Amino acid sequence: MALEMRVVPCLRDNYAYLLHDPQSGRTAVVDVPDTAPIHEALDKAGWRLSDILITHHHEDHIGGVMRLREDTGAAIWGAAADAHRLPPLDHALSEGDVVALGQERGAVLDVPGHTVGHIAYHFPQSKLAFTADSLMICGCGRLFEGSAAQMWDSLCKLMALPDDTLICSGHDYTLGNTAFATSAEPGNAALAARIAQMAQDRAAGRPMAVATLALEKATNPFLRANLPAMKAAHGMEAATDAQMFAHLRALKDRF
Repeated sequence: MALEMRVVPCLRDNYAYLLHDPQSGRTAVVDVPDTAPIHEALDKAGWRLSDILITHHHEDHIGGVMRLREDTGAAIWGAAADAHRLPPLDHALSEGDVVALGQERGAVLDVPGHTVGHIAYHFPQSKLAFTADSLMICGCGRLFEGSAAQMWDSLCKLMALPDDTLICSGHDYTLGNTAFATSAEPGNAALAARIAQMAQDRAAGRPMAVATLALEKATNPFLRANLPAMKAAHGMEAATDAQMFAHLRALKDRF
């Protein structure tokens, strides 16, 4: 049975995600920017929190972890490589480890680039991937700690997931991301259609930080750095895929 998910807006543009297994009653939250919205969502759903899954160490993703643990007694999961700068972990994770929520098994993926200790969680049965600030909606995270080569490798790892996987990212940066995407690939008809749909979704109050991987592949310029047409459009026909990604990331940093 697939996990139930609730998208929880937090702070100014962050998102947390609640995952609930209806058979076992286990409920996890992915990242804790703040506690009040998460408590409100838990109360509304009638769920009891059992687990806290951390993607990376930035304060806008872990700022409420210790308070939420005190409130709920939930176990904390996070990257072993980042344990020195995360809240105390009950479960220290590395790539290949598994997070179990009832019968669903979530795979841990190392996705460095934004930070060197960033991890993602992929729940294949439920077709969900929690990518936080690695793969973002129509974008990717800034390279605060890792290299462009590391981030490209991370994005390739995420692109290998099934196309119908729902990518759940950490922020709503869609206005800036889609504006840059248009400048990077102005002839992308799928992107133009997506921007029109996003305007409708935003007006309807729908979450802006989730999309299928198939849609990301069709419209996210950073996932299209390997395409000959993208390289040609930027006069970089001889570039490697990683070099093209680095070029796009540098352009976005100055955008």
